[in-house]
Amino acid sequence: MEGDQGSSSFPIGSSAPERGLSYVPKCYAVQSPDRPSTSPETANVPVIDLGRLRQGTPSHKRIEVIKEIGDACRQMGFFQVVNHGICQSTLDGAISAASDFFKLPGQEKTKFMSNDVHKPIRYGTSLKDGDDKVQFWRIFLKHYANPLSKWIHLWPTSPPHFRENMGSYCTEVMKLAGLLMGAITESLGLGPTYLSNKMEEGTQVIALNCYPPCPNPEIALGLPPHSDYSCLTIMLQSFPGLEIVAGSEDGKWRLVPRLHGALQVHVGDHIEVLSNGLYKSVIHRARLNSERTRISIASLHSLGMDEKMATAEELVDDEHPKGYKESSFRDFLDFLSKNDIAEGKTFINTLKIQK
Repeated sequence: MEGDQGSSSFPIGSSAPERGLSYVPKCYAVQSPDRPSTSPETANVPVIDLGRLRQGTPSHKRIEVIKEIGDACRQMGFFQVVNHGICQSTLDGAISAASDFFKLPGQEKTKFMSNDVHKPIRYGTSLKDGDDKVQFWRIFLKHYANPLSKWIHLWPTSPPHFRENMGSYCTEVMKLAGLLMGAITESLGLGPTYLSNKMEEGTQVIALNCYPPCPNPEIALGLPPHSDYSCLTIMLQSFPGLEIVAGSEDGKWRLVPRLHGALQVHVGDHIEVLSNGLYKSVIHRARLNSERTRISIASLHSLGMDEKMATAEELVDDEHPKGYKESSFRDFLDFLSKNDIAEGKTFINTLKIQK
């Protein structure tokens, strides 16, 4: 097995994290400047109580939380939410379903194996197996989820509780995404219903990520630095491992702290486009752990597959000319199929209008 140390890549089904190797092969080692800190500092992340957005809340409380969300989107592109309306049993059920899926025998998981980023359900490792120059210590299952009735029959039937648990979570997080998008567009002065119908009919992609224990987590990563193509991403994690650079003037990576029951909210590329750059998509990555398997569930919300996101005309004037081209979710998938984001190629940079 030590002969694998120099392997250029490990295919799906026999990757290093799937096999539980006791060493980190060279193809998983990131360059020294990009390696995670052995003792990361904690990020000072806004925590927003969404209970103040519920009906019956005094108007001044609602105004307060809309401003807090706008400030967080502008300053960090990231925040955590509490009192979000999803009960703890639903959160725990989703983590349990994901964890149990990744514990299945290999032949059960590899039924969904694919490198085609356009497929509505696929199992894989790293980012793009076979193409990655540096591989990442990650196993994933991605599947579409909205509308649930259209996609759930494609989901795994094992473990037995997967569809029920994950379906309940997807339904609830879809409602939360609508609430958050309304607050974000309201904070931009566009009103709470600016994108309501398009988001309700839009795409929801669920990315279940498994990061098994890594024998040397100081030289590898679970995911490289990237921003999400989506309007917004809502993330649930079993324990900390998400790092961001947002809000740090020194440019250092900082670990998002654990807050029991909280969900993490990422501003995505399409909100940056919509806001004409007022709100920036957050750059983030996944660090590893030497002792425990970490599970994260990212729910990525965007408009329909071919629905173009454009900059709001209300946010364009002589002083603030349009800074972005319009694009769709399919445009992102086409970009992803042809580019390696681990090399620093970003979708958002292809949308920026050169001035």
